[in-house]
Amino acid sequence: MSAKISNPELKKVVQYMDKRVLVNLQANRKVTGQLRGFDLFLNLVLDDAHDESVAGEKSKIGQTVIRGNSVTSMESLEAIPKQRTWGQRQY
Repeated sequence: MSAKISNPELKKVVQYMDKRVLVNLQANRKVTGQLRGFDLFLNLVLDDAHDESVAGEKSKIGQTVIRGNSVTSMESLEAIPKQRTWGQRQY
């Protein structure tokens, strides 16, 4: 993403880019995959995505787009390094 992001919630999503994520959706659905992109409405693009049923069965769905208004939460399945800040600069 080359555009500057001003929304604080969207700034948090940037740290999940190219990481494996678990996305919780409405109706108790879960999708895992590698986050490849998102937009201002929190529509997500996932690669190598898998849909997980309530019974725990996983089915491969490949590359998919998830509509932002169906997302209830998202968490990383990989470690995210903390950014150190000194003054106004980030390192």
